[in-house]
Amino acid sequence: MMSSIMDSIVFTVEEENLIYIFDTTSRDALIAGIRRALPDFDDPELRGIAESAINKLEAMTSAEFSALTLSPAYHNDDDETEV
Repeated sequence: MMSSIMDSIVFTVEEENLIYIFDTTSRDALIAGIRRALPDFDDPELRGIAESAINKLEAMTSAEFSALTLSPAYHNDDDETEV
């Protein structure tokens, strides 16, 4: 079985939701869209999420990106258990 960079790249729920609001037709379009929006992100946490997503996207190939199933990730606080 071949291993790829995708085996180690995991997007957080926050990153997935951020990704979903941008153009996901290609990895390059998505990275460009997030980069264009970065100056408008005043919240340091949101900026960090965006930068983390960009780093992960840049670490994968366009073919690996095409294999992703992109859909919004929903977070339900009622389903969480404290650790």
